[in-house]
Amino acid sequence: MKIPMHRRVDGFAGASVSARTWLLAVLAVTGAPTLAFAQAYPVKPIRMIIPFPPGGNTDIIARGLGNRMQDVLGQQFIIENRGGAGSTIGTEVLARAPADGYSVGFVSSAHVFNAAILPKLPYDSIKDFTAIGIAADVPTLIVAHPSLPVKSIKDLVALAKKNPNKLNYASSGAGTVGHLATALLSSQAGVDLIHVPYKGSGQAITDAVGGYVMLMAASMPVFVSHIQAGKLRPLGVTSAKRSPALPDVPTIAEQGFPNYEVSSAFGMLGPANLSPAVVKTVNGALLKALQDPTVRERLSSQGAEPVGSTPEAHDQHIRSEIARWQKIVKQVGIKADSL
Repeated sequence: MKIPMHRRVDGFAGASVSARTWLLAVLAVTGAPTLAFAQAYPVKPIRMIIPFPPGGNTDIIARGLGNRMQDVLGQQFIIENRGGAGSTIGTEVLARAPADGYSVGFVSSAHVFNAAILPKLPYDSIKDFTAIGIAADVPTLIVAHPSLPVKSIKDLVALAKKNPNKLNYASSGAGTVGHLATALLSSQAGVDLIHVPYKGSGQAITDAVGGYVMLMAASMPVFVSHIQAGKLRPLGVTSAKRSPALPDVPTIAEQGFPNYEVSSAFGMLGPANLSPAVVKTVNGALLKALQDPTVRERLSSQGAEPVGSTPEAHDQHIRSEIARWQKIVKQVGIKADSL
């Protein structure tokens, strides 16, 4: 295309006013879509994929944050629960979604555990996603039915050594945080506990409260109300520090296992190659939501610690946790074919 000039000169600076105006107009038009997207996003509702059924920890935390984030962004979050296969079904849906900013996911530590345990995932847990930010950190709790004569992890270990292969524990499924947290404790304590995996936390909690299983391990929010009602007894918190929700419950590290630590980070991901402008916008909304006193109070009351992080810190966390749990899984002896 030839640019009209009133006279021939070298360089744009010597062009006539009409030529410069024409060229600037072309540049403005061709650059408009990118500029408009960056300024206007989001212009329609955003799908939030939760790779778990409704009612669980991930779902509860995601919905609470989503309600506040949509106020910040001015667009609705449409929740899409895609549970199944230990969260891999919904996570694959997110991995295959268009990287246009209108599909994001809210994941738990299952994202890390699956990468550490399962050799043939239908996606790459790092390369197929864009980290947006860590929302909250949720400690896991090991609890006992009140009929079991133990009040601490030390008591539990002593009882298990006297009764090898007789104490059982429930989890919400093989390869979940409850399973791995208890398996790690068993390994470090040198005791054998029988794992009873359930398909989700609902029935597992029902059986734990009913005394059909002696112990259970899961993320703290599912236990708080039952502990307050005296139906379950907390033995130890798996995180590095005590939870403000249950400040009198000691960590497992405090009870003779200084190298023990298990926590569950909940965060937001997008498909791979999500634009930096979109990541910045969604991360900003997440951080603003986490500053809301009502949101923080709701999270804290359930044992979840509001975090908030940069996308870069979230990405590094995922990478380091996958590497850490790959070593632990090998040490404990958990294999994919045993799940």
